[in-house]
This record gives sequence, structure tokens and C-alpha cells, in this order.
Amino acid sequence: MEISNSKALVKNISCLLNLSSRANISFELVKRYYQKVEEILMVMKLVLDAILDAQIASDESLQEAFASLSDSVNELREIFETWHPLMSKTCYVLQVEPLMTKVQSSSFNIFEFLKDSEQFLPAELSTASLEPFLQKFKNWRFEQTSALIKSTMRDILDATGPNLDCLEKVTDLLSLKSNQELLIEAVALKNLKGTAEQAENTCKIYYLDQLLALVTYMHERLVLLKLSANNNTVQIPAVVCCPLSLELMTDPVIVASGQTYERASIRKWFELGLTVCPKTHETLAHTNFLPNYIAKALIANWCESNGVKLPDPMKSMKLKLHSSLIDHATTGAPLDSHMAQLRNNQFALPKSTRALGCPDKGLTFYGVNCQEGTSPSNPRSSSEDPFSGEAVDVHGLGMDSISPRSSEHKKANSGDLPSIVETHIQKMVEDLKCTIMEVKRDATAELRLLAKYSMDNRIAITNCGGIPLLVNSLRSTDTKTQENAVTALLNLSIHDDNKVAIVNADAIEPLIHVLESGNTEAKENAAATFFSLSVIKENKVRIGKSRAIQPLVDLLGNGTPRGKTDAVTALFNLSTLRINKAQIVQAGAVKYLVELMDPAAGMVDKAVVLLSNLAAIPEGRLAIVEEGGIPILVEVVELGSARGKETAAAALLVLCTKSSKFCNLVLLEGAVPPLVSLSQSGTPRAKAKAQTLLSYFRDQLPTRCRRGSQ
Repeated sequence: MEISNSKALVKNISCLLNLSSRANISFELVKRYYQKVEEILMVMKLVLDAILDAQIASDESLQEAFASLSDSVNELREIFETWHPLMSKTCYVLQVEPLMTKVQSSSFNIFEFLKDSEQFLPAELSTASLEPFLQKFKNWRFEQTSALIKSTMRDILDATGPNLDCLEKVTDLLSLKSNQELLIEAVALKNLKGTAEQAENTCKIYYLDQLLALVTYMHERLVLLKLSANNNTVQIPAVVCCPLSLELMTDPVIVASGQTYERASIRKWFELGLTVCPKTHETLAHTNFLPNYIAKALIANWCESNGVKLPDPMKSMKLKLHSSLIDHATTGAPLDSHMAQLRNNQFALPKSTRALGCPDKGLTFYGVNCQEGTSPSNPRSSSEDPFSGEAVDVHGLGMDSISPRSSEHKKANSGDLPSIVETHIQKMVEDLKCTIMEVKRDATAELRLLAKYSMDNRIAITNCGGIPLLVNSLRSTDTKTQENAVTALLNLSIHDDNKVAIVNADAIEPLIHVLESGNTEAKENAAATFFSLSVIKENKVRIGKSRAIQPLVDLLGNGTPRGKTDAVTALFNLSTLRINKAQIVQAGAVKYLVELMDPAAGMVDKAVVLLSNLAAIPEGRLAIVEEGGIPILVEVVELGSARGKETAAAALLVLCTKSSKFCNLVLLEGAVPPLVSLSQSGTPRAKAKAQTLLSYFRDQLPTRCRRGSQ
């Protein structure tokens, strides 16, 4: 009975750690807390595995601590597992933080007990090996947002008004920075209150009313700040602004509740799965809407009377709502599917150089002039390693690269690993050789997590011979084993020496196999691994000579939004070699890139930079024209982001200077006005490109005139 508490705790910890790849963990608020808990539980699991069969595990005091920790871990797992982006963020924080405090306290007590019972510990454990972890648990800290929430609520109830600095901090910590996010939070709290009212839970109703008062205060303050911050000399009245976007409406529509919203804003609200009116919170009978011609006419008259220019409706249609929740909806991904983040609007950039690579040798990204063959030095990795302070590869978190220590320094430190971690890594590597599928699956999962945590772990896994065995696991018929293996290799590839070791272990063909036959996440991680490996020029050549480009292009065309992002980053890296450009074009990438330049796909900047790279070769330029790329490039010059405009202008410059026929097509698409605008208001590089292209047009004009007179 006593031992069952230990096993129950191990099981609950394993279940929680296995949530790391779940879509809901990607959301900023959830991720922040999950990663902090993960720090402690990874170490706790290693120790539990070591003492599970030892006599000390049956100690009554220790069993009580195991039971307490197990309950807290299980509650946390349920909260993380059931988190949904339409749930209340304030309630989530108020639930999670007390449980995290319990986890810290229980873990510290367990380690203190073990430290004081050294004579009963297994041989691989010692006071010296436990001391660093004991100190880590003692000093473990996380944001106490719940205390700020409660303090701010008290200030509101006392009618003194909250401290604005505290209110600002609460807003940031809860990721309630936009009007849409605050409205979603209010809807979530109203739903919880309705449930509490049905259960006649008076205390909960009162508490939820306080939270609603806080969110209402935050919302009203944001509206006032937004309306007072517009750049017009005339104050824009709230009645002509969309209650969702807080912007002047250009295409107002009426919903079933009778309220009026900007068409693009309310459409995206409905795409989230919300069926309540954002303003009144009443459930709508349907989600259809009708044009509000009266409101449109009144807004036009007000603008004319007050000398306010009505915003371009095309730009309003391309409205972007800045929250990870909205991004999920606009990409068409279900709310319980994949997490977003490299999933922002940029490629991975090494902080040391901030260079992306370039479509042509004269184009600079992020202030660095790139030559052919340059590329980011690391795969997507952000987040700080809780043990060593180094960057950790967390799938889906973004691709801010790190500046790794020298290989010599890393290898010198690999001997500093606590013996328990080294022993565990060695055991997991040995388990990869096992013919029992469950054992092999668990081993790949453990190595995936260990490789995620620190550079020392990655070096240790490599030194224990893990890479060839993980490569072999890529052909496993068990989908979870295959997924774990490819993600472990992705994490290992953060270490530059491992990039070479993985390719030398003949990983390219097995990775292609995963691209062709793996599950969704495995395919995405295989593409990301190709991106990471192709940082090394020799690897880039070897990958290009393999048959990897076609399945990467297939993923670009048919993958999930996340898969397409992984594919386009990998293909971009490969495209910095001229010989690979031709293969990418022949594989049909241009068609997909043109499609991805639709703003609705959320990948304009990523697609245009690779398309511009492909414009450097004749077959690339021809494919761009044949696939209808010129009108799209002109549109990006007019309506794209600063980066997108610069890159699109570079692509058009190459097209025009290489072919008079293509130049005529660019002119026919009305490229001159947006280029003139860009030459005056773009980035320095964009201005230069636009001015060069306009000068080229002027130089060509006399020739055309002479031909016309003949």
C-alpha cells in the first residue's frame, strides 16, 4: 500500500511531463507556469526512479510527502490538460499558483528527508548529488500574480482606485493586453458565474463578481487610452468605433443582438467559436450579420465634416488581432491543436547576428548584409534552461537562437553533471536497444525531455551513443516512438557539434521517411530538424543532394500552419545554395509560396523572403510569373509589413532588370504608386530598392516611346 504512493506519484509526474507537446501548453500564460513546474518535476522523477525499489521508499513520513505531492501534481495536470484559450486567465492563475507553492514545499521536504537519510540511499545517490537540487527547490521562484490580482481587486472595492503600475503589471502577466482578450476574459467569467448561480454557490458568485469588476475596470481604461491616443486632431467618438477593434469602422455590420461591429473583427470573433455578443454578452441566435448602411453613411458624413480620412477598407480587411488566440483562429487550426510560436511573423534569427540570409547579395535583413550561404546558427529555441541558464529547444516556442559556448567549454563542463543524471541518461540510451516497444517508447520520451533541458544533457546523450540509436528509431512503426525520436534529435541539434554527428549517423534518409510517413507533429519536427542541420554548409549540400526537398515542399503545400512554417524555414536555409534553388523551384514550391502570400494565411513575410530568394535564378523568375506572383508582390509592396515591402521590392527589382517582358507586367499591375510611397516612407533598404526600381522604369521609358513612334 505504501509503495503504491511512490508509484502513483511517478505516474502522475510522467503524465504531467508528457503534456509538453500539447497545443494548450503553447499559450504564453500556460507555458510560463508549466515550464516552472517542469523544472522541479523532471529532477523529482529522476530521484524517484532511483529510490523506487529501495527500502527508504517505504518510510511512513516519506510516503505522506509522496501522497501530498502526488495530489498537487495531479491537480496541476488536470488544470494544464483542460486549459482552453476561451477559459478565464484570472481564474487559471488563482488556481495554479497555490498548487505550485505546494509542489515546491513538498519537493523540498522530500529532498531534505533524503539528504538526512544518506545511509539508506541507493549507491548512485549521495548527499553531494542531492544538495544542488535541494538549493534549487529552496530558491525556486515564480511570479506571484495572484497576490497582485487580489490586491488590485481590494483597491477597486475600496473605491480608492487601483495602483496603475500594479494594474499594468497584472495586465501584462495575464496577457490581457488587447481589447479582444479582455472581452474574451469577461465572457469566460460570465460563463463561470452562470454555472455558480445554477449551483447556488454564493461565495463563488461574489468572488467572480469581484474578478468581473477588475476586468471591466481594465477594459474601460484600455478604451479610454485607445480613444485618447489617436493621432487625429479631432476626437473620434466611441459610437463610430468598433467595440472589438476600437478603430473607426469602415465596413460596419449588424449582428443578431442588434449591435454593430467592423465586419473583419466580428468575423474573427465568430471564427474563435464564440457565439455571444462581445458588447452585451448575450448568446446570439445565429452568427450571421448584415451590412449596416445607415451606420456606414453616418461614419462617412462624420469623417467628411471633421476632415478625417476614412481608413482604407482593404487594410481593414487585413486587420491583425495581436493575440495567440486570434492567430489560432485565423490559421484555421482547431483550438486544441498545435501551439503556435515559431509561429510569429518572422524567421528564426540568431541574436548574435540577427541575420536572416538574403534573396540577393545586396539585400540586408535586420541590419546585416548577407552573402550566399549565410543562415541562422541554431534551430528554434527560446526559453532559458532552468539548470544551466542556456537556451532550451522547446517545440513551438519560437526560434530565437542562442550564442552557444565553445565546444571545448561545453565538453569540459559535461563532467559536472550530477551522477544521477548521467546514470539515467546511460540507462535510457541502453533502453533504446530494447526490443520491447513500451520500453523503447519511454526511453525516447525521456531523452526528448532531457535533451530539451541543457547543453550538458545534449553532450551527455551524444557521448553515451544516443544519436545513432535515435536515428534508428526514426523508422519505428510506433508513431509515438518516432515522434519522440525526431524531437529528441531536433533538441540535440542545438549543439553545433551534434549537427554534424546527426548527419554523419546517416539521419537524412530516416528524417525524409518521417516527413513522408510520420504523424503531424513528427513531420513538423522533421522539417525543423532539417532547418537546424542545414545551418552547417556541408550539411546543406548533403541535404540538397538527397531527396529531402520534395517532401519539404509537399509539407509546405499540404501541412498544418505550423508544418508550413517549419517547411518554409527549412527550404529558406537550403535555398541559400544556388543548386538547391533550382530543385526547390522544380519541386513546385513557387505555387505554394504565392498562395501563402495571402494575408489570411498569416505567412506573408516568410513566403515572400523565400520567393525573393528563388527569383535569383531564371527558372525561379519564370515560375513566379506563371503562378501569378507579380500581382501578389505588388500588393505586398503596397500593404505588407515593413519587412515584407522591402523583400517584395527586392524581388520585383530582380524580375524587372532581368526581363523587359516581366518589367512590363510589373508596370501593368500598377506598381509605380506603391513604389513611390515606399521610396518616401519605407525602411532605408526598402527606399533604396524602390528608388532603384523607379529609376530603372524611367530609363526604360524613352526606349518604349521610340518603339511606339516607329
